[in-house]
Amino acid sequence: MGFIDDELKEVSKLCEHVIQGSRLISCVQSMVRVEIRRTHYKQITACIQFPEEYPAFPLLIQLKSKNLSEKLLDRLTSICEEEAKKFLGKPQVLPVLKLVKTFLDENPLSCCYDEVSSIKKSLSAADELKLKQKTSSIHLKLCEGKYFLKTRIVIPENYPEAAVVFEDVQSNFPPVLHKYMEGQAKEIVRQCVEPPLRKQSKGPPFSPSPSLQKAVIFLISTVHQLPGEKCQICCGQCLPLEPQEVEVDEMADKHVERVYCGHLLHLQCLVSYMKTPPFEGGKKCPACKQRIYHDKWRLSDKLVEDRWAHQQARERELQEVAEFLE
Repeated sequence: MGFIDDELKEVSKLCEHVIQGSRLISCVQSMVRVEIRRTHYKQITACIQFPEEYPAFPLLIQLKSKNLSEKLLDRLTSICEEEAKKFLGKPQVLPVLKLVKTFLDENPLSCCYDEVSSIKKSLSAADELKLKQKTSSIHLKLCEGKYFLKTRIVIPENYPEAAVVFEDVQSNFPPVLHKYMEGQAKEIVRQCVEPPLRKQSKGPPFSPSPSLQKAVIFLISTVHQLPGEKCQICCGQCLPLEPQEVEVDEMADKHVERVYCGHLLHLQCLVSYMKTPPFEGGKKCPACKQRIYHDKWRLSDKLVEDRWAHQQARERELQEVAEFLE
């Protein structure tokens, strides 16, 4: 038997025992084909061929995957080719397959390589993003002026079937805006992995989708936008330049309120605007013309209009009394 035949025999005997999660698809001189799997989304099929001068020359390697990034596979292929060169004159198949398996085990973030690459393009010079492969997490810090938001994002083993998890979310934004950003980010990832309560009669059935990029891009755009937002009524700056000067008293006139459409208003501006006509059809946001909804304003249009009319009548009565006394 020749060198290649001996190695094929060894690969056939040891592959699935030595390399956990592997499945030998073919093992012949024309091609060795092995599927190496960690999870459904973290699996690589290695296609290996022997050059004519083997083992004096390295193996010909092609890596395929239905879910992992092509750029990532290209880089891993280059690493495998360099690994094969270390074993010139010796069997190379099993060392290369072991390297692929080690890569999948030690790089749990490989399943979101493309998402991370896209996220990095959206970061500003002041933002920070650090990958932690050992803990399968991403440390993110977003900055705009003196305002910041930072969090630890955990990527679960069965991502993207399971949603990413936001842990230890910290910021110096007002509590109402902090809760909105954190809550909305969590809602975005939930919608990526949980089917809607009302089933759609048309279209393909629901299937989980990647949630990392969608949630992080939302946080990036929101953190960069909020510090420059102006009140839609008085046109004054909603957030002060110094975060320590933020109004945290929810009943204070300058407390920042976010209405349903997403625009910001001072509390006093919101209350005054909601109490003045016109009332027909509901009060609308001056910026986008959508109807204003807010937890602190639950009065019906009819009741507000009646109260305004009563107030106007009362003011006229007081004016008449003042003119009589004069």
